[in-house]
Amino acid sequence: MPRKHKTLPRLFVELPLAVGAELQLEKAQSNYLVNVLRLGEGGEVILFNGTDGAFRAVLANGSKKAARLTIEEQTSAQTAPSKIDYIFAPIKTARLDYMVQKATEMGVNALRPMQTQHTQMSRINYDRMRANAVEAAEQCEILNVPQVHEATTLEKLIANWAETDPNRILVFADEETKVSDAAVALKPYDNQQVAVLIGPEGGFSEAERQLLRAQSFCVPISLGPRILRADTAAIVALTLVQSNIGDLR
Repeated sequence: MPRKHKTLPRLFVELPLAVGAELQLEKAQSNYLVNVLRLGEGGEVILFNGTDGAFRAVLANGSKKAARLTIEEQTSAQTAPSKIDYIFAPIKTARLDYMVQKATEMGVNALRPMQTQHTQMSRINYDRMRANAVEAAEQCEILNVPQVHEATTLEKLIANWAETDPNRILVFADEETKVSDAAVALKPYDNQQVAVLIGPEGGFSEAERQLLRAQSFCVPISLGPRILRADTAAIVALTLVQSNIGDLR
């Protein structure tokens, strides 16, 4: 993207995008452009929708309730989706917001909540999770907004893995793994589809840990000698995967 476009505000829209198209925004996004960003008629914004790439658009009508935009040019082609999904036990709201934002910045393809024996948060605000992912994508020039999945249980996740994720390995943090070097554990799975699994604050139960270890598609890795909070563990695990078999190499 040319440098001049990097200073323009970015807005995720759930509308088809193409050069020459005219779009009418819904009330909340119209208000955001006109009242929050103070964008006047003739002002420019970068639009993306997660499938068509990024486009420079001009505000043709600065209505606070139904702003209209005209797309002038494509500024970036759509990037390929990541091979990494993120599966996690929900945590307290503020830290979950942070975790979702950082997972999005790390390039995950999907956010997949999961209930475990020690999960402390049973209620999930999916709209809030989606909004945090969109905000991170807007701020960090990410074109792929992670999909937000409905929650499942660890047992169902494992039981349905062959059907839902037949070509994907499941990497999970295990402080008792015999291989202390994550690079060694991950090396055989270069360029393979991956899901990174982070458990709840209290950790997996022994029965859950044994269930994971018994699966041929599960790859335990060590996150080091320190005790990490779940949101910190997410960043560490995703960084290890991305730097060893992902796109941070």
